[in-house]
Amino acid sequence: MSYGQNARDNRVCEGTLLIRADANVAMGTGHVMRCLALAQAWQDSGGRMTFAMADTTPSLERRLREEGIEVERLEVSAGTAEDAGETGSIAGRKNAEWIVVDGYQFGSAYQSAIKKAGFKLLFMDDHAHAGPYSADVVLNQNMHASRGLYSERDPSTQLLLGPRYAMLRREFRQWRNWRREIAPLGRKILVTMGGSDPDNLTARVIAAIQQLSSPNLETTVLVGGSNPHLRSMEELIRRQKAPLRLLIDTRNISEWMTWADAAVAGAGTTFWEMCFLGLPSLLIALAPNQESVADTAGRMGFGCNLGKQREVSASTIAEKLAALLNSENCRMKQSESGRKLVDGRGAGRVVAFLSGLQLRRAVDSDCEIFWDWANDPEARAASFRSHGISWEEHAKWFRARLADPQTILYTATDKDGARVGEVRYQIEGRRAVLSVNLGAGFRGRGLGQKIIAVATEKLFRDSEMHDSEINFIDAYVKPANEPSLKLFAGAGFLRLPEEVIDGQEAVHFVLERSAVA
Repeated sequence: MSYGQNARDNRVCEGTLLIRADANVAMGTGHVMRCLALAQAWQDSGGRMTFAMADTTPSLERRLREEGIEVERLEVSAGTAEDAGETGSIAGRKNAEWIVVDGYQFGSAYQSAIKKAGFKLLFMDDHAHAGPYSADVVLNQNMHASRGLYSERDPSTQLLLGPRYAMLRREFRQWRNWRREIAPLGRKILVTMGGSDPDNLTARVIAAIQQLSSPNLETTVLVGGSNPHLRSMEELIRRQKAPLRLLIDTRNISEWMTWADAAVAGAGTTFWEMCFLGLPSLLIALAPNQESVADTAGRMGFGCNLGKQREVSASTIAEKLAALLNSENCRMKQSESGRKLVDGRGAGRVVAFLSGLQLRRAVDSDCEIFWDWANDPEARAASFRSHGISWEEHAKWFRARLADPQTILYTATDKDGARVGEVRYQIEGRRAVLSVNLGAGFRGRGLGQKIIAVATEKLFRDSEMHDSEINFIDAYVKPANEPSLKLFAGAGFLRLPEEVIDGQEAVHFVLERSAVA
């Protein structure tokens, strides 16, 4: 593995990202909150953020502004031509690099209007409601997402599909290496029904918990600042005899998820957060778009599906919750499968695509710059073959790699088209060995993880399309090459025991293709 990177600068996205999303009591806050995760990742890569909103709540708008995000209010009907025009005007004033659109009120005509105005568009989707698609990128993070849902799309539209793109907010990153301990008997319950809960399902869940006869139960109820039932909820909590706390609009949701043994929750954005933290859960579909999530999660063992909120009774909730709390094995299986499903790096993967990094097949004219990169002193020191490489030796190697059907050789370019590095895959059955090398002038800018994110997703996606599915990507790093060790660990690769490569010790990293992607 020949790669060198310093962590001194991560400013890959220096422009503005404009997000068009709404929230209110009826629709909830899920669209805005998952976009907040993307906004934070964009900020962390050096970019600036603006939300354009026709509808929001005071607490949510306050949250965005506290995050250093500008909020532009629109006086239009959401999803209309006027909406698209106003959004485009804001994007023009902000010199936005991308517009992100998230919400069921936006359809095919809205996409076309944004594209005709000359902007790059990322369209957030859940159930293929807005075809035909003309956006540059369509993102569907759900388990049921498939290419077949998007047969009506522009040939240039890229698809980012599956839970690998589930976007989690910044607060969850600190728990990436945390591992849950499963108690023999669960006693700590978390209840969260989203940011608004207009039908007050939370009260029904509390009533269910009161039916449980297990001693020493402790319950934490999280409600959003947009919940219209706050006063009645506070009164209900005061009347309860069992230990029960109510937290309003809390910012440390991740801490309460790590505290709990089990949760009763909506099957929206919260589901991905619980999977990441391995929190066993009972899932309730709070809206039609959550039904497929809850159903798939139940069938595949990522959670227990209780069905639609209007149909589930307090007695059913109590029965299923008691069974989950009393079954260490069931909670263990849910926890382990959830952690495998969501690795918490989805937002970073999306930013990598939006950053303008591109991979194209290497061509003859790349031979010389590849030679320069290969002979850079830092690259040679990181390589398992550290001797200098002559032009004749390199040219022969380069031509052989281009002709080898088991080799995939990419040239990485930035948003301005400049060549910044190389990516090489050596295919071995269902596995591929990855090597990355950046030009000396492009190191220390946070490009390494972005290139790896684009490269790994491209290999998984392309191999699936060509019926030669690659399931594992391997990488080998010298034990003393600390930047590369951090690079692959940060990119989500699992570190395995050391091996011997060309007579030298090597750290083996592996990335497994998600079973649901």
